[in-house]
Formats: sequence, C-alpha cells, structure tokens
Amino acid sequence: MTASHSRVLCVEDDPAMGALLVKELGRRGFGVRHVRSANDALAAVEVEDYDAVVSDVRLGGMTGLELCERLVARRPELPVILITAFGDLDTAIAAIRAGAHDFLPKPFELEELAIRVTRAAELRALRAEVRRLREGIVTPAGIEEMIGEHATMQRVVAMIQRVASSEAPVLIAGETGTGKELVARALHARSPRAAGPFVAVNCAALPEALLESELFGHTKGAFTDARAPRAGLFVEASGGTLFLDEIAEMPLALQAKLLRALQEHTVRPVGSDREVAFDARIVSATHRDLESRVADGEFRDDLYYRLNVLQVRLPALRERGSDVLLIANHALKRIAQRSGKPVRGIAPEAARKLLAYDWPGNVRELMNAMERAVALAEYDDVTVADLPEKIQAFTRSHVLVAADDPNELLPLDEIERRYILRVIEAVGGNRTRAAEILKVDRKTLYTKLKSYGWRPSDPPLGAPPT
Repeated sequence: MTASHSRVLCVEDDPAMGALLVKELGRRGFGVRHVRSANDALAAVEVEDYDAVVSDVRLGGMTGLELCERLVARRPELPVILITAFGDLDTAIAAIRAGAHDFLPKPFELEELAIRVTRAAELRALRAEVRRLREGIVTPAGIEEMIGEHATMQRVVAMIQRVASSEAPVLIAGETGTGKELVARALHARSPRAAGPFVAVNCAALPEALLESELFGHTKGAFTDARAPRAGLFVEASGGTLFLDEIAEMPLALQAKLLRALQEHTVRPVGSDREVAFDARIVSATHRDLESRVADGEFRDDLYYRLNVLQVRLPALRERGSDVLLIANHALKRIAQRSGKPVRGIAPEAARKLLAYDWPGNVRELMNAMERAVALAEYDDVTVADLPEKIQAFTRSHVLVAADDPNELLPLDEIERRYILRVIEAVGGNRTRAAEILKVDRKTLYTKLKSYGWRPSDPPLGAPPT
C-alpha cells in the first residue's frame, strides 16, 4: 500500500500541531483527518475506515495511552502510533503495553513520521491480505486455465494480455457459464495491481438495500443489525480489482449511485454524510445484452459507457468447435485423479455426442457433465451411457425441411421468421449479436421480433414452435 492509498487519523489537541500534521502528511500523499480528543477519535473510527492512527500521548481528558488500549480492543487490525514530548523509558513501555504499533518521541522529523505511518499502513494491508487468502477470497487464476485452440478463444487471450495493464474499466460479456470470472481474475493477475486484493460480488445475488451496503459500506447503527461500521467492497478492493458480476441486474436507483462513485472515485457509506476515497480497478460482467437493456430503459446509458471502456467478449461453447473435447479431456483427467478412478479417456461415440450437443450451460455444464460421467464410468473410457440423458438424446434442430410436395413448402416470411428465431436461439437471446449475424441493424431486428409477438419483458427467445 502506498501513501496515496492510505487514510490516517491524527489525534492532537494542539490546533497548530494538528494543522501541521495534516499539511505535511497530506503533502506526502496521505489522506488525513484531524480530531482534537480521544472521544472524537473513537467516534471517527466507528464511521470511517483508517489505515493508521497517529496520536499524542498527552491529550485533554482521556490520554493517548488509554485511547490506544480502546482502539486495539475495538480494532485490533488498526495500527496506532503514539507521539510525545516525554520520551522516557517508562512511557515507551506503557505504549507497548497499551498495544501501540510504534512510539515516536518529540522532537521528530516529519519525514520519519511519514515513513513510520507508511510501514504501519503496509502492515495493516498485509494482515488483511493474509486474512483474505485464508478465507479463500483470492484464488490464483490465469490464462493457462483458459483451455482452447479455437480462433475465438485465441482472440480472447490476446485481448486479456493487451488490456490487463490498463487502469480503464473492463466489461466482460458472455453467456452464463462461459468463464467470465476466470477472465476477471486473469486480468487482475496480469495487472500492476496483482499484489492487491481481488474482490468479487454478484449483483444479482443480493437485494438492493443489502447490495448498497456491501458495495459502499455503512456506519454503525445505519440499519438494523449494523452493530459495527463496515468499509464496503469498493474500499476493501483499494489497491486491487473490484469485480461486479451480473452488473445488468443492478437496480436502476443503485446504478445512479454506482455511476457517481465511478466518476468521483469516492463512496458514501450508508448512514454517513462523508465521502470515502477508494482506488480500485473496476471489472464488470454480464450475460445480458446490455445494449438492448439500455434501449429498453432498463440500464443507464451513461453507466454503460462508463463500464464499457474496454470489452472482452467470451464465445459460447457451441461456437468453439473441437475445444469441447479439449476441455472435456482436461476435466476428465483432473476429476479422475481427484476421485481416484482409473478413467483415461472418452470413447469415440461419446465424443461425437459431446460435439453435437449445443451446450446452453457452456463450460460450466460441460464440467458438470464430465463430473457425472467419471462418477458413473465402469470402463477405462467414458461411454455414451455415462453422459447425461439430454446429451445422449440431443438432436440439432433445423430451420428448413426439404419437401417435394408444393403444399408443404413455406412462404418466404415464415422461412424468415424461423431463421431469425433460430439465430436468436443460437446466440442465447443476444439481440446485438443476432443483428450482427443477420446483417441488419438492431432497430430492424427489434421491429421484426415485436411483429412475432415478442415484448422486451419476455424471457430470451428459444427455438420456434414446430
């Protein structure tokens, strides 16, 4: 953590000394707040998150030593640096017993104080990182996990390598199960922020009020059960990457607050009247057609443009040809090794079934299918009987049926309708992608879909009725 990322609380009852600390530490890149009493300091840490506290030992009322003891009891991860004009051995011992991180006697050089504050903030960040690793928040991931030789995946890998070092927001688009979080983690791992935290949140998994609190934080008592303040994920991700999964599901009211946070690089915790700075790269993802949602008034266009500075589009598994077998074999080896079963490969007929299936659940569905197949396998190779029944029974739908009887031939508009709906089905309901394939503008496609009785509130279109 650098000084520009660190927030420091200075506790000093001498206004002139307090102003000097704010000026000099601020000039060195710290975010500094000055309070004049221990009680004000205790109140401040209840509503805001700090990386270090610098306090004079001699304060009016509660002493700096007493303040240190209370802070350590309430915020054991928060380092406290005590300064005093009475730098004798007894005071130093008392500071250590109170739980102080460091002790600095007056007079001191301001540069020395800045160095000690930086070290204290770095220690706090390191402890937080260790905690995240223990809790499994950060999982190493990389491009090597993106198995595939198809040209579409090679373009994805090349795009990741090109944009990873940028600070600009990235939007990852792709159907459910294509590996959007894996891409986000690969971007983080190859960025200058790789040593910082990778923090992920699913915007579709939480109700609006809880999502706001998770993202922006809250003060103590801001709502029922808010027994302690929380910094929020934007602040927790400072120095690293914040991954907003399923961003299209964010309620409109919250979209406005998110836009302001991205523009100002600050957040306002729920229940607070103060802004808190953050420094995180934003990566978002969606399986929805965001352009269509903007057109339908379900997503803010200004937020869309803010998030979609750089885009990585993941192909559906059905578009990746023989990559299906590469991924299946890779999954089979890992699952067989983990489970201790001597399954070595995939029988030719089973491989043909895997290639023929259209994989609506994409890579995630394929991984689940291989998990089941290895569990059921009775031989060295996975057979058709080991695959899920829907894969065994799958037959690809056709738009046109050859006929010699003129009474069975279809009018041109019906052929067009069936073909448009087949394309919509193939791209998982993504109207923007469908318009690209059909070589028509989105407005034309939208008009035709409405003529077929489709409305924006309907679920994605599937196969046409037979």
